Amino acid sequence: MPLTICKTFRILIFMINRAAEKTLRRYSKGFPVICIAGPRQSGKTTLARKAFPEKPYVSLEDPDIAHFVRTDPKGFFAAYPKGLILDEAQYVPEIFLWLKTVVDENPSPGKYIITGSQQFHLLSSISESLAGRAALLTLLPFTVEELKKGGHEFPDPFSLMLQGLYPPLYDREVSPLDWYSQYLSLYVERGSRSLRNIKDLGAFQLFVKMCASRTGQHLNLSAMASDCGITHNTAKAWISVLETSCIIYLLKPYHRNYGKRLVKSPKLHFLDPGLACRLLNIRTRQQLFLHPLRGNLFESFIVSEILKHRLNAGLPPGLYTWRDNTGNEIDALIEDASLTAIEIKSGQTIIPGITGGLKKWLGFAEKTSSIGEPEVKRKNCCLIYSGGASLSQEGIRITSWDRTAAIALPR
Repeated sequence: MPLTICKTFRILIFMINRAAEKTLRRYSKGFPVICIAGPRQSGKTTLARKAFPEKPYVSLEDPDIAHFVRTDPKGFFAAYPKGLILDEAQYVPEIFLWLKTVVDENPSPGKYIITGSQQFHLLSSISESLAGRAALLTLLPFTVEELKKGGHEFPDPFSLMLQGLYPPLYDREVSPLDWYSQYLSLYVERGSRSLRNIKDLGAFQLFVKMCASRTGQHLNLSAMASDCGITHNTAKAWISVLETSCIIYLLKPYHRNYGKRLVKSPKLHFLDPGLACRLLNIRTRQQLFLHPLRGNLFESFIVSEILKHRLNAGLPPGLYTWRDNTGNEIDALIEDASLTAIEIKSGQTIIPGITGGLKKWLGFAEKTSSIGEPEVKRKNCCLIYSGGASLSQEGIRITSWDRTAAIALPR
């Protein structure tokens, strides 16, 4: 590829600024190693090179470079005395042991920027070799807010959900259908097989589609295993692979005792709505709007937006769900100094009684809360819907789908 084309390509990518860049720069002032993890094609390398343009860049995905690092790690680090950006570090996991030695000799902050698309390998390497020396930033695809600031406006959430939020969909002329088809075969399936010895690819493909059809629902591994013709243990292992690869997110039940007989299974959420729509063969806005899973897909979309905002800010997820065995449910809870309860509705109209679920939950929470638990207040209850207006109804906030940052981050 000619150099001029490469430069143009990088400028196009850099037009959309990432909210996580501020957190990355903050980490670089206090830690000698900063690790950026996340799914393939989420923009990790672009973020690292934009935030630290002066640093040399080396990718361990290149077999020749990976071989050199394995055979002469001392020589490799000696060649970069001021540090570097080390991409796809999971291909040479032993490098973390050498990195520990180098950092202990010279613990200058912000010296090494490590990226990796297999979060399990990165986390295990950090905990084993770089504990106390490294900071971890998880980067997911774009948020709605990042796209808006980059000049990409959508008339409603359903158009955006079909498009998806992965960066390559916004820096080149490619249809979401074509891109997600290749993403599934090249990254999701190949990456999953490298994490776990998956021999029956057909069964795994069916399992991934089954997960998409269960998005926004409580996880029932036994039922999914039965539907796919696999064992419960295999289903559990494959769910772990998809979670580790940042394809899905398991929203755990709230651990406080707000009522007895609570449902203890997590909720399964796809982290990118475009990928879920592709797996469900939803190709048009009309199909999505009329689809029986529209509400579930919208709920997963909003949960992923909240999660992205918190991760971009360097905050722990702090996200939960709540449901009792009589069907009372809160879609998401954010636990900070206080507790924020969130109800998610895919409708575009504010109808009477729309906040009824939140009011009922407030009654449970106020009745059973005890000293030491996060404070529960009506003003901390929020309903997020697919309409464009934001207002208050009986002290409960009603917020548009594209303004989740104000809900996700502590005030």
